[in-house]
Amino acid sequence: MRKVYLDNGAGMPLDPRVLDAMTPYFLEDYGNPSSAHSYGNRAKTALATARDQVAQLLGATKSQDIIFTSGATESNNLALKGVAYRAKSKGNHIITTAVEHISVINICKFLQKEGFDVTFVPVDKMGLVDLEQLKAAVTDKTVLISVMYANGEIGTVQPIKEIGKLAKENNIVFHVDAVAAAGQVPINVEEENIDVLTLSSNDMYGPKGVGALYIRSGTKVLPIVQGGGQERGIRSGTENIPGIVGMGKAAEFAKAEMCDEGKRLIVLRDRLISGVLDSIPHSFLNGHPTQRLPNNANLRFSYIEGESLILGLDMHGIQVSSGSACTSKTLEPSHVLRAIGLAHEEAHGSLVFTLGKKTSVEDIDYVIELLPDVVKRLRALSPLTPKEILR
Repeated sequence: MRKVYLDNGAGMPLDPRVLDAMTPYFLEDYGNPSSAHSYGNRAKTALATARDQVAQLLGATKSQDIIFTSGATESNNLALKGVAYRAKSKGNHIITTAVEHISVINICKFLQKEGFDVTFVPVDKMGLVDLEQLKAAVTDKTVLISVMYANGEIGTVQPIKEIGKLAKENNIVFHVDAVAAAGQVPINVEEENIDVLTLSSNDMYGPKGVGALYIRSGTKVLPIVQGGGQERGIRSGTENIPGIVGMGKAAEFAKAEMCDEGKRLIVLRDRLISGVLDSIPHSFLNGHPTQRLPNNANLRFSYIEGESLILGLDMHGIQVSSGSACTSKTLEPSHVLRAIGLAHEEAHGSLVFTLGKKTSVEDIDYVIELLPDVVKRLRALSPLTPKEILR
């Protein structure tokens, strides 16, 4: 059976070149970067190199503005809680959107219980934030705006530069969750006026369990983990040198290869979208048709549920998802799809295809060939399907 992995948004394979870079720091250069001897110095040098590599991916001018963490969820916690608590004497208002990753949504709900006022700005039917409503939400108590660079479920890329300009004009800290976008589209924290930015290693072919947070020099963040003062005292704890080396290498490859790989993925993505929409009646694209991630296709099928489609495709060796892997444990429809105006049954009938470096034309054609029969079979079993659709 052919194997076609199209769930790269949930977990990407480790680039073998990244593993090669990491291996010596497991077996040979295993020193602690806080140690004064030669083993510690080698680890310290590796840490500095990785910091440079991640900074270059983001267009950051100061590598010391990169703080390494255990992953995107920790980075988001440090970003939102750290900025909010540090600025509480100035104001208690936070602005975010209705389509943020669940880690940001839940942190904001936690901060509401802590006395912060949070505004969830709506998006349009394609998932784009309403800039006028975002602007109208700003008050003299607003201390933080948090908007994701691109949505990992529906692929829509937000107008980050415009939001960054608004935040700067109002002297508000601007945080961006760039997990889905980093390595997929160019990011420049200087040009886009981003103050704090979240990254995940595994979302650019690096190891799991490693993340980073860009914090612009001068941006005040209260540490939420106390300890030995590593990472400029912002994130204490002995650094995961093999993982950090891997993340740095992954960032280096992403910067060098993103343009060509992005062009390749757009061709495959559009081939998948058009092939599915042309061959399956009552199928639709979720998210913006063009202002979207190169590797993302979120497709909706009337009269059936996404979970059944996932199982049906998996039987043919095709792996996809029905939304964010972080919310897959609940039977509730995606909050992102509900936020763009879909009814419960419409949201339940959606699939997320996220392509990757290993995806080929043959893989896409295999999906286009098999998916119509899977959809037709499931619709025949559904009591919701109109009889005329089955003819």
